[in-house]
Amino acid sequence: MQTPRLDRSLLADLPLFGGMTDAELDDVLSSAASRRFQQGETVFEQGEAADWFYVLLHGRLRVTQVTPQGEQVVIRMVNPGDLFGIAQALQRLDYPGTATAVADSVALCWPMSAWAGMVDRHSAFAMNAIRVIGGRLQEAHTRVREMSTEAVERRVGHAVLRLVQQSGRREAAGIRIDFPISRQDIAEMTGTTLHTVSRILSAWEAAGIVDGGRRKLLVKDPHRLLLIADGIEPGLLG
Repeated sequence: MQTPRLDRSLLADLPLFGGMTDAELDDVLSSAASRRFQQGETVFEQGEAADWFYVLLHGRLRVTQVTPQGEQVVIRMVNPGDLFGIAQALQRLDYPGTATAVADSVALCWPMSAWAGMVDRHSAFAMNAIRVIGGRLQEAHTRVREMSTEAVERRVGHAVLRLVQQSGRREAAGIRIDFPISRQDIAEMTGTTLHTVSRILSAWEAAGIVDGGRRKLLVKDPHRLLLIADGIEPGLLG
């Protein structure tokens, strides 16, 4: 791995590095390396020793976890600018999930041994990291609430809307989720089956709410999808 030759302003624009001086960014970059991951390549696996932590610069990753019952669950999607693989911050020596590139991706990585020093030396980095972890905890709580209280079509609606918010690209016909997302992925995000997700998306396609072509989902009517997700409009699943 080679030390990345990156302009400091690129890092300064990422929320994780906001408020840091040029000297602090130089210090952070001094122990970093860059890595490229092809679509389908595994970054790290669940249970593997956590030797590195990462910040995604380009592309998309999917983080999955296999439950004790052997079921695979999509924990989160990693978007550009996201911090991931921070096992030490979670008081773990191993990765709790598996990260896989769903598109060609580029990340910065640091040895896990550098985490404590970066947090100790750079208060802005420490506070930004706390905000990131807090945001993920809040999202996890939201997903647990949805799984416990909402009908499956509403859960799928909220999952698709989160993807739109995090990685949507506006087009003439709607908002395109700009990386391949399969129906199986959505099923694993929402605790349901592939068959159920297929029925829901087929009903939404027939109603003109989404278009699932090219594996890059297009949301054609986000407002109506929001009404379904929030239970204001009845769902279409028969």
